[in-house]
Amino acid sequence: MFKALIVDQVDGATKAEIQQLEETQLPEGDVLVAVSYSSLNYKDGLAVTGKGPIISSFPAIPGIDFAGKVLESNDPRYAPGQPVVLTGWGVGERHWGGMAQKARVKGDWLVPLPEGMSERDAMAIGTAGFTAMLCVMALEEGGVRPDSGPVLVTGASGGVGSVAVALLGKLGYQVTAATGRTEESDYLRSLGASEIRSRDEMSAKSRPLEKQRWAGVVDTVGGAVLARALAETHYNGTVAACGLAGSHELNTTVMPFILRNVRLQGVDSVVCPAPRRAQAWQRLQQDLELSRLGEVTQEITLEQVPDYAARILRGEVRGRTLIRVED
Repeated sequence: MFKALIVDQVDGATKAEIQQLEETQLPEGDVLVAVSYSSLNYKDGLAVTGKGPIISSFPAIPGIDFAGKVLESNDPRYAPGQPVVLTGWGVGERHWGGMAQKARVKGDWLVPLPEGMSERDAMAIGTAGFTAMLCVMALEEGGVRPDSGPVLVTGASGGVGSVAVALLGKLGYQVTAATGRTEESDYLRSLGASEIRSRDEMSAKSRPLEKQRWAGVVDTVGGAVLARALAETHYNGTVAACGLAGSHELNTTVMPFILRNVRLQGVDSVVCPAPRRAQAWQRLQQDLELSRLGEVTQEITLEQVPDYAARILRGEVRGRTLIRVED
């Protein structure tokens, strides 16, 4: 028997509670993993509270990422005792996820942990940090360098934003952090931001083209914030868009693209191909100061997840929320 957070629908209402399960209840997969840590992301908040159509069938175990050690494997790439990490692939949505002490998944979905990275470190990074790294890589591939000019990170107090600020700061970029919680300014500066902008300022309706401010942008918000960021991006700049915490809609014009040669690069972390996943995790090991993760991470238990799920949707959780699953 093992402990798991089960989300179910009862009389049309979503209910989340701790239950004891048997291994035989787990879905099919090549590899059985003893989960050490998961994490709480915005998508998990939607799943646990029922505020969004994330889970495809009930009952289900939420958790879009996890890290742990292999218990059993029918995949020759993985051996018992090997530390692994999983993010994306519909886990925690269409396939039971990481908020349980055991998970059975496809070997194709796993990535071996880079040498020197602990399971706790991996989930302090988690889907949010992995996505942030993909965004930084997108900026680099778009030609944005530390000497290109200031880089904007929107939704900077959140999980993706916090790690993006820390990564870009470590790599030598001049980072401006945009946030709806300006009381977190000192926190964001400690991560590497040199300037803070308010969400209200970034949400103000923009003209088709504004003054050029940003060599690159990591946007986690979408909507009016992304529209303004595009209008303010330098000639030949790159905007990496990975989120819709503000809105999934984008009301803009073609002006930034045809007059300033701006690149809008979408960033997906869910079905990102295996070679790029491995590259991103190696870059995280190399470029993120793991010792600083304590500044962006808080740890909770499985029992605390429903409360924190509601809080993350209200914008009351900063940085990364780590879920200790193992006893």
